[in-house]
Amino acid sequence: MRATHEDFQVEERPLYLPCGEGEHLYLSVTKRGLSTPDLVKNFSSVLGVKAQAIGVAGLKDARAVTTQMVSVQGVDQDRISRLAIDEQLLKVEVLGRHRNRLRTGHHAGNRFRLVIRDVASHAVESVPAVLAELSRRGVPNYFGPQRQGKSGDNHEVGAVLLHDARRRDRMSRTKRMWYLNSYQSYLFNHILARRIDRLDRLFVGDWAMKSQNGACFLVEDAEKEQIRADCFEISPTGILFGSRVSWAEGEPGLIEQAVVIEAGATQEALVAAAKDCGFRGERRALRVPLAELDWSLDGTTLTLTFALPPGAYATSVLREVMKPSAGF
Repeated sequence: MRATHEDFQVEERPLYLPCGEGEHLYLSVTKRGLSTPDLVKNFSSVLGVKAQAIGVAGLKDARAVTTQMVSVQGVDQDRISRLAIDEQLLKVEVLGRHRNRLRTGHHAGNRFRLVIRDVASHAVESVPAVLAELSRRGVPNYFGPQRQGKSGDNHEVGAVLLHDARRRDRMSRTKRMWYLNSYQSYLFNHILARRIDRLDRLFVGDWAMKSQNGACFLVEDAEKEQIRADCFEISPTGILFGSRVSWAEGEPGLIEQAVVIEAGATQEALVAAAKDCGFRGERRALRVPLAELDWSLDGTTLTLTFALPPGAYATSVLREVMKPSAGF
């Protein structure tokens, strides 16, 4: 993977377009080999605005060619010409003005084009079989490894911060929440791993999420609701713990409890710590739909294109297709 940046291409789908008036100038930016945080730093320096005046809907990979929307507060259109087009900043298009800053999650998902080289000889049989299964049952909604940082231990820092107020207070809120979110995602991934062979099945005590609007409800009649799950109208969820979010009951609840206990914590301790840290938590679907799927195999080179909803990782698709030995 990623022999070149062009092997991993991402196009962010906007949730809305600018209305035409307001103090925030919306841009469509295509970049290569440049992370979103570094893009923001560059724009801040060149355009002469604070980083807080720049909004993005999502973080995009550095080792890739990516297109995403960016909002900049308090600049006129002429100043955008200061941004030099080069091998990293490939294209900047002015979309118009809007009243609000672009915020995390303000996008409709992403479309990916990925190239995998030197695939095994059995790919001609295994790839269509895997993709058919993912299309039918859904993609495991794992958090990608980037959540855990280069050393893979962000969750360990997050676990310590939950009970170390003095250390938390020495960090910015952004940095503090990044580590705490990493611990949430670590536990979620292990909950999902326990249900990987049943990620499309509902049980009494599950909290099911509606695909249309993200609303959750407690499953009381699993057989009845399974019909809706088979149509991808709803999906089972796992917990991202917090002070207000509901834990699952029944068999799903036992799985969540077991994962937490194995991590050396308890539900009660996590809820109390979340209250101290000031985050409510939420439920996250165990699977996401694989949309707009297309693929081709040219010799030993596999090209995949597909779309995923916000918050889903292309690495979760690659994990199932490539079957690497490394975990999540």
